Amino acid sequence: MMTTTGLAAIVVMGVSGSGKSTVAEALARRTGLTFRDDDGFHPAANIEKMRAGIPLTDTDRAPWLAAIARAIDAAAGRKAAMVVACSALKRAYRDVLVHGRRDVALVYLKGTPALIARRLAKRHGHFMPAALLDSQFAALEEPGDDEPAIAVDIDRPIDIIVDDIIARLGLAPNEASP
Repeated sequence: MMTTTGLAAIVVMGVSGSGKSTVAEALARRTGLTFRDDDGFHPAANIEKMRAGIPLTDTDRAPWLAAIARAIDAAAGRKAAMVVACSALKRAYRDVLVHGRRDVALVYLKGTPALIARRLAKRHGHFMPAALLDSQFAALEEPGDDEPAIAVDIDRPIDIIVDDIIARLGLAPNEASP
């Protein structure tokens, strides 16, 4: 089912530790949309590199981004909107994901390096080590005014962040959600 705004996909983006998966999952639950995490699109070689603390190159990212873009196209074709958590740090990456579509929205989870470092220090069992945070911020190109993006402050409770996204994107909350 498409949202009331006609979106095929909402890409929740930001650096590692910004809360992409948590926010995207909560947003999907509140709106009744399908949730997809970008981790599931990575080839095994990419995950091994990240586990080893090796930043990915653009060549490493190309098949990952293409797979997410295909999933967005498939969701649009099925008229089954999705929320996907994806770092999408560079404009070129977001261009692959959006690829000219007018039915894709970007939600940039914005936080300070200090806040995100504190969050990463508390996270256990994730393949993305905190040591790569500096490389994430170095690679980050904040969305431009010409991109279909909203920036959301992450230094708030998840429910407030999701309420803000729903209101700013004009989404209809799922009546069955808490």
